[in-house]
Parts: sequence; C-alpha cells; structure tokens
Amino acid sequence: MPAVLRVVLDQVVAPTHADLGMASRELARALISTTPAGCVVAGIVPAASDVAGIIEGAVPGLADLSRMALPRRELAASWQLGVAPGVGGGMIHSPTLLGPLVKHDRVHQSDQTVVTLWDLDAWERPAELARGAVTWHKAMLKRATRFADAVVVPTHAAAARVANLGAFGDRVRVIAGAAPQGFAVPVDEIGRRRALDLPEGFVLVSGSSAPSAGLSDAFAAVVSSGVDLPVVVIDAPEGDEPGVLDLAAAAGLGEGHVHVHVRGALDDADRAAVFGGAVALLAPSRLSAFPWRAVEALAVGVPVVASDTDVHREVVLDGGVFAGADELGASLADVLASAAAVERFGVLAADRGRAFSWAGAAERVWQLHADL
Repeated sequence: MPAVLRVVLDQVVAPTHADLGMASRELARALISTTPAGCVVAGIVPAASDVAGIIEGAVPGLADLSRMALPRRELAASWQLGVAPGVGGGMIHSPTLLGPLVKHDRVHQSDQTVVTLWDLDAWERPAELARGAVTWHKAMLKRATRFADAVVVPTHAAAARVANLGAFGDRVRVIAGAAPQGFAVPVDEIGRRRALDLPEGFVLVSGSSAPSAGLSDAFAAVVSSGVDLPVVVIDAPEGDEPGVLDLAAAAGLGEGHVHVHVRGALDDADRAAVFGGAVALLAPSRLSAFPWRAVEALAVGVPVVASDTDVHREVVLDGGVFAGADELGASLADVLASAAAVERFGVLAADRGRAFSWAGAAERVWQLHADL
C-alpha cells in the first residue's frame, strides 16, 4: 500500500491569484516527478465543472482525485469554520493557506496537514485588501496555529514575521518558490511584445497604485537616474491604469521620451516575452511577500534593482543591487551605465536564478512530510 500525499489544488481549478495558481500547478507537477519509491501523489479539489479535465491538463499523473462537495468559495468558508466533511486523513499538503485545518491524529493515524503562506498582506497592508480577505487569512492562520503540523513560508525573513503571529514553535519551515518550469524568453518574443503594444528596451516594474507596491518610489528612481527609457508596469489590477499613470505623472514621467505603459496580469509566455525586452527590473516593494517577478527576472538574466529589504537580500542575494528608496535611482543608473554593465549584472542575475527550482522545492516538501 503506497503512502499517499494529497495536494490541495483549489488554485488550479478556481484561481484567485495567478501566482498562487502557478505555484500550486508547478509544485504539484514537481511532487509527481520527484515522488519517492512507495509513494504517490493525489489531489483534493473543490466542486467545479469539468474538474477532472482541468486537473488532467494542468497536473497530469495524479494517482487519485478527491472531489469536495462545495465550490471553492464555499469550501474556503467551510474550512475557515473548521467544517471539513469528506476530506479524510492521511498526508495533506496545501500550496496555499487553504487547507482542512481540523483536529487530527498525527501520532496514531499518521495524519498530517501542512499549509503555505506566500505573503503577509493581511497583516502588512490590510487597508488595501477587502475586509473579508483580511478576516479569512487571519482566521486561517489562527487555525493553523492550532492544527497545522507545519506552516511553509518562502523566506527566513517571512518565517521570523510568522513566528510573531502565533505559537508555532519549530513548525514554521522555509521552502522557496521558483519561476514557472521552463520559464524562458520565447522565440516569438518580438511578436508577443508587439501584440501587447510594448516598446523595445525598457525598465520593468510590477505593481499597482496601492502605496505598498512602491510605484511612486520606482517612478521617482527612473526620473532621478536620468535614464531615457520607457517604463513598463505589469500586474496592474483591472481598472487601475489611471491610478498608475497618475503616480507616474506626479513623479514627472509620461512626458518627453519617457513613456509609461501599463499592463495587467499576463500569462507565463507573454510575461517571459516582456522580460525579454527589459533592460532591468525595478523591485520597489518592501513587503514580506515572496518576490515572484524578481525571481523570474533572475531566471532569464535580467538585472535586478531592488529595495533594500531582508526579503530581497535573501532571495536576490548577489544577483542584484539593493538600495533605499532615495537611492534606487542612483543604483539604476549604475546598472544601466553601459552595455558592459548591463551584461555583467545580467550574468549575476542568471547565476543566482539557478538556485531556485520547483524540483528542489518538491524534494524539500517530501522531506518535510517524512520528518513529520
């Protein structure tokens, strides 16, 4: 009888955030490809139309699929209240905070429940989120304090913060994420950028008009750097373009040669094509969230200029340049000082990018459950 690791795949079936959907998909695929002898991987999914087809297309190779009776939204509300009928026991791993966090017997029944926290937005920027989302995240972390056998976070910096949010003891484990498997600038990159109506050779930023995203600092950095290049902002929420452009205008961008282009969430291939046209990524946020775009920049060898935070120093390490908000412009100017400088910082980024892989993350997840 093989040992079964069941992975919660709600974000694959009904994603609430593109990065969570990607992380769930990639981790599940990697868990399947790294399965130890005597083990198999199964899935837990909410009710949805054609759920089997969705999962088979996104995560082929699962040994079994447990279908819950409720759609994702209702399932999240049910599990928040500790009501998890039909889930069963065994080893359960959630790539997000959504898990059946209820009383179970790890000692006698070998039941395990592990959840993952990629950001601390509900604690660090609650005013920018819907009240219901803040309440849900705080309630689920409170349940994790009582019932999770481990809580996975992507950085040691985040682990230090989480340790102050509950009595977790040694149950907080660090397992970093990665860029999507095979993330690389596509051969049709020019055509994709043309379809997105983007220029060639620009400074790339990810974020929104929310203060925590730090776009004001990024735009001010571009102005103070004296770099005469367009700026492309990706991941802007729908309807947020005017707010982003207002911030750019307030910083003095949008006139003359420095144009600002705002785009929303992009699929992996389009996003990789955008990175292919970037000369540098500016990462101004100071949040504890895992810096997905910085990791993707490293993966494709795009120079990174990041705010000087514990998270960025841990993740980017020697693959980029760090600076305070007032010094981002000077650092950007140094990185873009010459073609040779851009190439050198690109090589450093690519070297660091090789440290992240979903296969490595999956192996650590298997080891975590073995340790439990």
